[in-house]
Amino acid sequence: MPVPIVRRLALLLVVAALSSTLSSILGLALGASTAPARPCRDQALLDTSYIVCRFDPAVDDLRLFWLTPDGRPYRTFDALSRALQREGRTLLFAMNGGMYERDLSPVGLHIENGHVLSRANTKTVKGQPGQVPNFYKRPNGVFFWGKGGAGVLETGQFLARKPKAAFATQSGPMLVIDGVIHPAFIANSKDVKPRDGVGIGPDGKIYFVMTRGQVSFYDFARAFRDGLGVKNALFLDGGWAPGLYVPELERNDPPAHGGYGPIIAVIR
Repeated sequence: MPVPIVRRLALLLVVAALSSTLSSILGLALGASTAPARPCRDQALLDTSYIVCRFDPAVDDLRLFWLTPDGRPYRTFDALSRALQREGRTLLFAMNGGMYERDLSPVGLHIENGHVLSRANTKTVKGQPGQVPNFYKRPNGVFFWGKGGAGVLETGQFLARKPKAAFATQSGPMLVIDGVIHPAFIANSKDVKPRDGVGIGPDGKIYFVMTRGQVSFYDFARAFRDGLGVKNALFLDGGWAPGLYVPELERNDPPAHGGYGPIIAVIR
């Protein structure tokens, strides 16, 4: 074969190889840019490690669960996941949805699909801050959502305004109220525990936050306000009770008190 033809064939092979490589690179880049962002991630807030999950109430299918169709608490994330699978649905995210009694019933307000399953708790408990259960550390609050978006309000404000809520759960204490940290919280407090909570960002997105370690109420509130720019945030639970279900982070926390009561979930 004449030398010029050999050189021409070699050149064509090189061009083809480069074209294939370029196509692969472009494909990877396009795939990376179009892949959906994971809603949950590890994130440092004010030099402390947290798991932060961000959802859009206008897009994500956020629900609240407590009882099975036969009237028993789901108790675990696994039980809820199996029940959803039988309906052809998938559990994407779950967090224990606030305070509950020994029988796993909600301590306060619980609304599912517009139905009030437990009424708001406006009881007052007096005593020293360390003696008052967290739920009753006033102000407590309500996390709610529906077609109008999501919100976190002090319980009194929620009851006065009566926003349309398809789902709602009451817990306490409030962490941040209109940009102000709860007045009972103490900077440099030594009372540190695992904690989880929820807040609404300035863009209307919902932030669920779970501590990686142990933090004080004050520092947890600052993580929402100063770390995420959240002006209203609510404590959900703490101590041994916080629970999180995020498969991509290999989290499927078992309950520490015989089961969870209310469960906040994102499903598909």
